[in-house]
Amino acid sequence: MIDRIADPWGPSTPYGPGEPWPARVDTFLADGHTDADVDRWVPSASILHSNGDAMDIAVHGGRIVGVRGRAGDRINHGRLDVKDLYGWQANHSPDRLRRPLVREGGRLVEADWDTAMGRIVARSKELLDGPGGWGHFGFYTSGQLFLEEYYTLSVIGKAGIGTPHMDGNTRLCTATAASALKASFGTDGQPGSYTDVDHCDAIALWGHNVAETQSVLWMRMLDRRRGPNAPAMLAVDPRATPVAREADVHLAVRNGTNVALLNGLLRELIRRGWYDEAYVRAHTIGFAELCRVVEDYPVRRVAEICDVPARDLEAAAELLGTCDRLLSTVLQGFYQSNQATAASCAVNNLHLLRGMLGRPGAGLYQMNGQPTAQNNRECGADGDLPGLRNWANPEHVAQLARLWNVDVDTIPHWAPPTHAMQIFRYAEQGSIKLLWISATNPAVSLPDLARIRRILAKPELFLVVQDLFLTETAELADVVLPAATWGEKTGTFTSVDRTVHISDKAVDPPGEARPDLDIFLDYARRMDFRDRDGNPLVPWSDPESAFEAWKECSRGRPCDYTGITYERLRGGGIQWPCDSEHPDGTERLYTDGVFNTDPDYCETYGQDLATGAELLPDEYRAKEPGGRAFLHATPYQPSPEVPSDEYPLLLTTGRTVYQFHTRTKTGRATQLVHAAPEVWVEVSPADADRLGVGEGDRVRVESPRGVVRVRARVCGVRPGVVFVPFHYGYWDAGDGAEPDRAANELTVTAWDPVSKQPIFKVAAVRLVREGDSGGRAAPAPTVGGSAPVAGADVPATVGGPAAEATSTTEGA
Repeated sequence: MIDRIADPWGPSTPYGPGEPWPARVDTFLADGHTDADVDRWVPSASILHSNGDAMDIAVHGGRIVGVRGRAGDRINHGRLDVKDLYGWQANHSPDRLRRPLVREGGRLVEADWDTAMGRIVARSKELLDGPGGWGHFGFYTSGQLFLEEYYTLSVIGKAGIGTPHMDGNTRLCTATAASALKASFGTDGQPGSYTDVDHCDAIALWGHNVAETQSVLWMRMLDRRRGPNAPAMLAVDPRATPVAREADVHLAVRNGTNVALLNGLLRELIRRGWYDEAYVRAHTIGFAELCRVVEDYPVRRVAEICDVPARDLEAAAELLGTCDRLLSTVLQGFYQSNQATAASCAVNNLHLLRGMLGRPGAGLYQMNGQPTAQNNRECGADGDLPGLRNWANPEHVAQLARLWNVDVDTIPHWAPPTHAMQIFRYAEQGSIKLLWISATNPAVSLPDLARIRRILAKPELFLVVQDLFLTETAELADVVLPAATWGEKTGTFTSVDRTVHISDKAVDPPGEARPDLDIFLDYARRMDFRDRDGNPLVPWSDPESAFEAWKECSRGRPCDYTGITYERLRGGGIQWPCDSEHPDGTERLYTDGVFNTDPDYCETYGQDLATGAELLPDEYRAKEPGGRAFLHATPYQPSPEVPSDEYPLLLTTGRTVYQFHTRTKTGRATQLVHAAPEVWVEVSPADADRLGVGEGDRVRVESPRGVVRVRARVCGVRPGVVFVPFHYGYWDAGDGAEPDRAANELTVTAWDPVSKQPIFKVAAVRLVREGDSGGRAAPAPTVGGSAPVAGADVPATVGGPAAEATSTTEGA
C-alpha cells in the first residue's frame, strides 16, 4: 500500500535500452472495497490528462468504486496517474447537475428537457431565418469529449448551420502542436511512439513539466534513467520542476525567449557538423535559409537574451548533437509563450537536421494538454476540417460535401476558421448572438477574465452551457444542460502517440443528465437538419454508429481509422493510421522519410511564422515539396509584454500534478483537494529577500489587468519570474478562501500569429506583500515544481490512509 499523494509516481521498475517496460498495476478502491466486492470491471482510459492511460473501472451496486491500470496496454503497462486514481470520485459529487436549468427573472431554475431544448431551438431558428444567419452562431467546446461527440458537433456546425465560428479549449492547450506538425510535416499527427522512451539515449523536454502533466510518461522516463545505459536528459523550464532537478542540463531560460534559444542551439549543431547532411539534402527544404537566420545567434548573444550561462548552452548543444537516438517532448512552456509555433517548429528542425525521426528512440512528441484534444483536431470541432483536410483545398471540401450529401457552399471554407479568441471578440461585438459552450469553463481558463465575464454576461448573448456542474461559466448561462461524463457513456478517444482507446459505459448518469452525443443528436433532430435528398443530415443514433460514420470520413486521410472497430478496441489501444495496409496500426510515421507535404494531400498551404499570413496554394506548389519536410527559419522577437519599472516581474502559469484544468472534477476529489486546496504564488529566494516576503506570507500579485491575492511559496523558480497555477476559480471559495484567486485575472489578451494560442506564459506583474504568514505555509504542495527551498519548515504533502493505493509488480 502506497500513499500516492505523498508519492505521485510510485515505485520504480528500472529497465535498459531495448527492453520492455515492466508492468506495474496501480489500483485504488474507495470506502473499504476489495477486489471481491467488484461486480464487474469496465474498460476505459484516463480523462484527466493527455497521456491515454488505459484502466478498468470497478463497479459495485451500480456505482463506480475504484479503478485499476491495465497491465497489457501499450501506453501505461498498468500504471495510473494520481488524478486517475482519485478523480473519478467527482462523478458521485452531490452537486452534479441532474436537470436542465433555464434563466427566469435573472435566476437559473430547474426545467425539463423539452423546455430547455425548446428555447435553444427557437433561438437557433430565429437566428438562422434572420439576416446574417449562420454568422450569429458560435460553438466553443473541449478537449475532454469523445470522438463520436466531436464529429457529430462538427457535422452540425459545418453542414447543418454552416458556421465557421467553431473552436475548442484545445486552442489553449494544443493548437500550437497541430500548427507546428502541419507546418513542418504537412499534416497533423505525432511522428513518434511512446515506446521511443524504451530505445532513446537522450531526452529533451522543451517547456514540458512531464512529471506533473503526464506523470505516467514520466514514470517511464524515470525507469529508463534508473536502469543501465540511462539516457541523458535536457530540461528547458524557468522553474525547478522535478524534470529540471532530474536533468543533466537545465536551461532556466527567461520567459518568451524560446526562439532565440533554439536558433542558438541549431547554429551550434550546424557549425560543429552535428547534423545528418544526407538526410537534410534528401528529405527537407529550407536548409540554406535556416543557416542564414541562425547565424545571427551565437552562443554569447543567446546567453544574454535567454539569461542562461553560455557553458550550459554549449553543454545542451553537445547533448543534442552527439546522441544517437533523441526523443523530444514539447508542451505549454513553448505553446503558451511568445512565438509559439516558430519555437515548436524549431524543435522539429532539430529532429530533421539530425535525421531523428521514424526509427525506435528517435521520436518527437508535440504533446497535448487534454485527453481528447487529438480527436477535436481530427474531427474538426476545433475549426479544422474533419479528417485533417485542408480548408483551402477545394477538393478536400468537395470530399466532405459528397460524404455529407450537402452543397459545397454550405461548408464554410471561404476564409480560415474562426479561432476561440476571435469567437469571444465577435460575441463581445454582438455579431455572435448564440454561443454554445460544452465541457469547458472559459470564465476561469481564458486570459483577462474580467473581460471574459463581461462578454458571457451580455444580455444580448444567448449562452448555452453543457456541463457536469454549475461552473463559473454555467452560472452566467441562459440554458444549462446536464451532461453525463466519463464512466457514464461510451465513446473513443486518442492519445498523443495516436493510440485509440474505448471507454465503455459503466454506470448510469445521475438524474436526467444525458451523454453529450445524445444532446447533440437531439438538437439535430429538433432542428430538422437535412441533406440534399431530404434525409436526416446526421443519420447515426448511438456511439458505435457515429464511430462507423467517422471511419468513412477518415478513409484515405492521415488519421485513417477504417481498420478499427469497437470490438478490437476492447482488446487494447490501437494506433492510427489503421487500414488495409496497416491492419494492426502504425507505430511510427515517416519511417521512409516521405512526409505529407504533397499539395493535394497536405492539411495546410503554410503561413508566415512571424505574421501568420496565409500562403496561397500556388505559392505552396511552387516550392515543389515532393514529400520533403520544411525547415522553418524565424528570427527572435521580444514578447508583446515585457517587464517595466511599474511591473518588474514576469508571470508564468501552469499546473500541479494534483489538479486538472479548472478543477471541475479534481476539485471534488477529497485526496486531491487536500493535496492542493488553494492557489499560491511561487517566488525565488532572491526576489523574496528583495521584497521582504517569507514562506506563507500573504501577497498581492498585480498586472495591468487584475489582481490575485495569494500566499507565497519560496522555491526554485528563476529570479525575476513568479508562477501561479491556473486551476483555481471561485465555485468552491469558502470561508477563509482568498477572494481573488484566478491566475487568468492577470494574463494578457494576445496570441501566437499562427496557432492563435493565447500567451499565458509571459505577462508583466508586480508582487506586493500584504501581511505575514500567521504561522501558515503556502497551500502549495511540497511535491513537484512547488517544492520549498531546502531547510524550509513546511509540512510535507501527504494523503494518509484515505490515499493508499496498491502497486503490484510481481505477476502484473
